[in-house]
Amino acid sequence: MKRDILTLGDVTREELAHLMDVAARLKGDRKHGRRHAWLQGRTLAMIFEKPSLRTRVTFETGMIQLGGMAIYLGPADILLGQRESVPDIGKNLSLWVDAIMARTFAHQSVVDLATSSSVPVINGLSDLYHPCQVLADCFTLRELRGDLAGMSVAFVGDGNNMAHSWMLAAARLGFRLTVVCPEGYEPHPDVLAAAHALGGTGVEVTHDIEGGTRGADVLYTDVWASMGQENEAEHRRKVFAAYQVNAKMVANAAKDVLVMHCLPAHRGEEITSDVIDGPHSVVLQESENRLHVQKALIAWLLGVKEAQ
Repeated sequence: MKRDILTLGDVTREELAHLMDVAARLKGDRKHGRRHAWLQGRTLAMIFEKPSLRTRVTFETGMIQLGGMAIYLGPADILLGQRESVPDIGKNLSLWVDAIMARTFAHQSVVDLATSSSVPVINGLSDLYHPCQVLADCFTLRELRGDLAGMSVAFVGDGNNMAHSWMLAAARLGFRLTVVCPEGYEPHPDVLAAAHALGGTGVEVTHDIEGGTRGADVLYTDVWASMGQENEAEHRRKVFAAYQVNAKMVANAAKDVLVMHCLPAHRGEEITSDVIDGPHSVVLQESENRLHVQKALIAWLLGVKEAQ
């Protein structure tokens, strides 16, 4: 039976650990020049409603490195839900390709693709979740610190799709997560309830910047205004000004705190250049690891024996 990955709630703790094991193997093999043709003859359709650097390059490169190919479908190519319905697009793509990745505005578009498609669908980003990024982030933390259980992560900023995926990751992997945000910018209550239902007893939301980041093992942030919120950017800069990840916040966290950002970063807004380029930052390692975890994810979803 086909599987879809729309949120990190779609995979168990054991499956997440397995995917990170496969990603570690693929990363090591690439470092040592070992190549695999696991996806020879396989094709991934990539639907983009939003611009992309990391998502497009890592998915397309990953398919090529595993012997397959990817087809880029930009915003004007299929006009998702406009030229024809999302379910019709999903049904048609299923006739030609082996998997679909979609980077959309509305999360419902990804849900509709998954419901109508007979091939696996991966959420490459929606306004509600960004599971591939957070899977890469968790893999990065495992590389650097080992078992995530008991770790303390402070997500500082908007309660957005990144915060939502971190909440589900914390519930699945057993680490503590504090979303530190201004009043009125909290994560969606349904997502918080879902995280708690999955066992995320260590997932909480606070407006207390100093208390929420004190002693944190990880400081994570994202842009204050996401794509589609450009008209709110100036107002958000004022609301979020005190939530900037800077040297003072780093000093309030654990001595060996890791600083993370999903990129692209607005330097001088949600994070200062001295911090994102500083000794605590692991943002480029996160970025690299998008490639490895997505290769593992595609191979696993397509039933490749070596990835099972």
